[in-house]
Amino acid sequence: MRVGWLYCLGLLFMLNACDFIRIKGNQTGDENRKAVARVGDTFLYADELRGIASSEKSKEDSTARVSAYVDSWIRKQLLLIEAAKNIEINEAEVERKVLDYRYSLIGYEFQNYYINKNLNDSVSQQELETYYKEHVDNFILKQNIIQGAYIKVAKTAPRTQRIKDLLFSNKPKDLNELKSYCLGFTEAYQLPDSTWIEFDKLAANSPLADIPNKIQFLRSYNYYETSDANYLYFLKINAYKISDNISPLDFVKEDIRNIILNKRKVELAKKLEDEVYENAAKEKEFEIFNR
Repeated sequence: MRVGWLYCLGLLFMLNACDFIRIKGNQTGDENRKAVARVGDTFLYADELRGIASSEKSKEDSTARVSAYVDSWIRKQLLLIEAAKNIEINEAEVERKVLDYRYSLIGYEFQNYYINKNLNDSVSQQELETYYKEHVDNFILKQNIIQGAYIKVAKTAPRTQRIKDLLFSNKPKDLNELKSYCLGFTEAYQLPDSTWIEFDKLAANSPLADIPNKIQFLRSYNYYETSDANYLYFLKINAYKISDNISPLDFVKEDIRNIILNKRKVELAKKLEDEVYENAAKEKEFEIFNR
């Protein structure tokens, strides 16, 4: 959303602006408050550290958080003092910017509340398919992907000679046996289903990663076995897609869902702005004067 970057920038500015304001407000020590640090004539008080040390943290963690905050506060105060020595600071302009960012932050929080309250986060299969078809050129694969099964198992594991038979079986009892075997003995596995997975991710940390021409490999094999000093590797490829081709819908559906939801959020934010403006205009809550 367009307010997201403003929120982050505003928060950063507010943190520094609050330190700037403290320079003006605490130029003499307050005898009724416990000071924990001083830079020049500016004091940091214990009551200003509330909330930094969480009750859920250990004593050591809380002490470290407070220490880090105090050190950061000192550094910022020193930097601001040094800035004041070297450049002319327009305090009215700084305070105006602080107010502008404060309004932006409050507005962002209200927008967030409104969006969370009104957002329909249900995305139908039809919506996914429609968006996919209308923007298919945006979903070009950047990597090779496969559907299939992958098993990495120690050479010392039992019944490794049965793995290939289980991989090629369509019997429910054999699929259950394969799942049970993978849970009990394998180092890594991907069971056969309709999930698309990046081939490079699947091949990582195995001899498959060293295949020089992976596209030719995918075109040549639907089953492959290999090994190294300690492990056996079994790969069964049911389907594959080569990079630079169009992604299958199932591979990008979560991306499309997020795109649709983000679009709805932007529309809700605009709707909120329009509603607030129109209601205020109807109630004559603002005026624009001739300049």
